[in-house]
Formats: sequence, structure tokens, C-alpha cells
Amino acid sequence: MLAADSLVLAGPIWLGDNSPVMKRVIERLYACSHLLNESGQYAYYGRVGGCLITGNEDGIKHCAMNILYSLQHLGYTITPQADAGWIGPAGPGPSYLDPGSGGPDNDFTNRNTTFMTWNLLHLARVIKDAGGIPAHGNQRSEWEAGCRFDYDNPDYR
Repeated sequence: MLAADSLVLAGPIWLGDNSPVMKRVIERLYACSHLLNESGQYAYYGRVGGCLITGNEDGIKHCAMNILYSLQHLGYTITPQADAGWIGPAGPGPSYLDPGSGGPDNDFTNRNTTFMTWNLLHLARVIKDAGGIPAHGNQRSEWEAGCRFDYDNPDYR
């Protein structure tokens, strides 16, 4: 994960939520939140994240919201249109790639997947070319040293 400039988490909807496997992946990413990059920032800074959701019940936006929030909390940068999804008819039915599902031919899904891919690739390149997210102001070492701000804050209580 640390070698990748972008991360797209893909998984199904289970009971209206992310699957247990998806939740475990996010938990494993979070378990590495103590790691820092060469600038002293959280290890996932300077990377972009997105998600793909599939299933046969509603909940794409709910699942995407949870994943994208989790990724940004860990330090990933989230682009516009950072999610895409496909759901078949409610109830038991074909999966995305099953014959007759209509998944691969769904214009809405294909458009959003294209937008997400373009935005992730573009922003990953912008961040990489800029040398990452500037470290001033988000280095743990600066906070640990007791220096919160370099100016007087009249509202500090």
C-alpha cells in the first residue's frame, strides 16, 4: 500500500453497509496510522483514494461515504467524483459480471468510473510532482514539542 500513489477500495454492499472484509481492510490501514513518511507526516499523505461499490441493494452512497471518510482520515486525498458503483435489481440476482446483468454496459457506472479514474490519476500526478503535501503545519513533531502556533491566539483558553 505504501508504494502506491493511488488506492481504490472495491467491495460489495452487505445488509446495506460495507462488507466485513472491506471494514477489515480499512481497520488494517488504520492499524498503520502510527507510521510516518519521510516528512514526518502520516504515512498515507501524498496519496489519493477512491472506491467502487457493487451489490444488489441500495447503499452505494452510504458505503462510499464511509470509505472515503475513512481514507481521508488516514491521510489520503479524496478527489471530486472519487466513487463509482453498480447495483442490480433489489434482492437476489446477478452480480456485475454475470451474463445478462447489464453491469458492464451501464452508462452511469462507466461514466462515473471514468471520471473517478481520471481525477485520481490527475491528482496523484499533481501531488507527486509537487513533492507531496507540504509538511509545514501537519508534522506531529511540531505539536509534540508543544508549539501549536507561531502567533498569539487571543481566543486561546
